[in-house]
Amino acid sequence: MKNAILFNKVQVPHYNYVGDSILGYQAHMGAGAVISNVRADKKLVTISYHGRKIDTDLNKFGTVLGDHVEVGCGAVINPGSVIGKKTMIYPLASVRGVVKENSIYKNQDEIVDRR
Repeated sequence: MKNAILFNKVQVPHYNYVGDSILGYQAHMGAGAVISNVRADKKLVTISYHGRKIDTDLNKFGTVLGDHVEVGCGAVINPGSVIGKKTMIYPLASVRGVVKENSIYKNQDEIVDRR
């Protein structure tokens, strides 16, 4: 972990990398899941939301995970992502952008409501 804020009962126990991020109450990272904090092209990190780009003015910014988020094994959460509370990220998923709360994120084209 590097420059991370972890709320109570967060679990990051399995060979994870969490950079420049905030993890909400009882968030859980599965084995080998990564929160990337630097873009591959080294440009400033932006947050994409409803077709808009929100500038962070930061070189390093990982993600904000809401309360009770479950991140599956081997998933990669790309810089500037925001994951809403009670969302489940499938194993091996590559997440980019904003994912609304109470979702199941299977891949970029398949995000369903969690019941």
